[in-house]
Amino acid sequence: MNDIAFAGLGAMGLPMAHNLLRAGFKVRGIDLNETALAGLEAAGGVRAFSAAEGARGADALILMVVNAAQAEAVLFGAGALAAMSPGAIVCLMATCPPGAVARIAERVTEAGCRFIDAPVSGGTAGATAGSLTIMAAGAAEDYARIHPVFEALGQRLFHVGDRAGQGATVKTVNQLLCGVHIAVVAEAFALAAKVGVDLDILLEIMGGSSAGSWMLKDRGPRMLQDDPAVSSAVDIFVKDLGIVLEAGREAQAALPIAAVAHQLFLATSGRGEGRADDSQVIRSYYALNGTR
Repeated sequence: MNDIAFAGLGAMGLPMAHNLLRAGFKVRGIDLNETALAGLEAAGGVRAFSAAEGARGADALILMVVNAAQAEAVLFGAGALAAMSPGAIVCLMATCPPGAVARIAERVTEAGCRFIDAPVSGGTAGATAGSLTIMAAGAAEDYARIHPVFEALGQRLFHVGDRAGQGATVKTVNQLLCGVHIAVVAEAFALAAKVGVDLDILLEIMGGSSAGSWMLKDRGPRMLQDDPAVSSAVDIFVKDLGIVLEAGREAQAALPIAAVAHQLFLATSGRGEGRADDSQVIRSYYALNGTR
């Protein structure tokens, strides 16, 4: 496992590709963004002029694209899968609905390639530091083959199952919890703000109590800022909680709290604030409560 094709050189994908280069892998980048491709070349990677060219002869094709539709476009529309050698691994690392992942995996394996479902958590900071959490599902022998690649990208590596879609389900659960935690922190702060409690003091109290959480400590301070730097945008949770609800429909599992959280992020985006930091879902509560 040495020659890697990497599709999706975005905010997370480009630093991930850089980490692969630093670990000694050969990396061919697939992207429409000329600036990203130039950045990969500057780090020692190779620019692919088409998805098919990038995938041809690769030991593995990593897909760090926006969604399942983009993964399908690279694999099937742009010809990457047809160019791959039999037995090569397609590794989907984007956040996608479990059902869509399973359907993509079926088409990949029918074409004679192997498939690993391996979404990640850790954001741009984790991608840059090589400290991502990777939740991989696929055959044990395929996981073992691609494990050195994962070691270059992350620190918490898990083989969560042998079927495509199981990794996506674990990531879906992760995003459910993250989205709900952010929304409920905003709800608590909005209640306190409505009656004039100092939110800086509230954050200090809650952060040291049994009500504390990682999301409270991370997003709470940014909720107190009018326009914080964007770590993760509102629209990401519009998308990811949408995936959560789609997974719930497929599994016939009721997810009422996730549905409410999704509506709050959607309302924030609908007011034109989708690119704001996701902590700013609190603005929807302020709008509902007539605060500020």
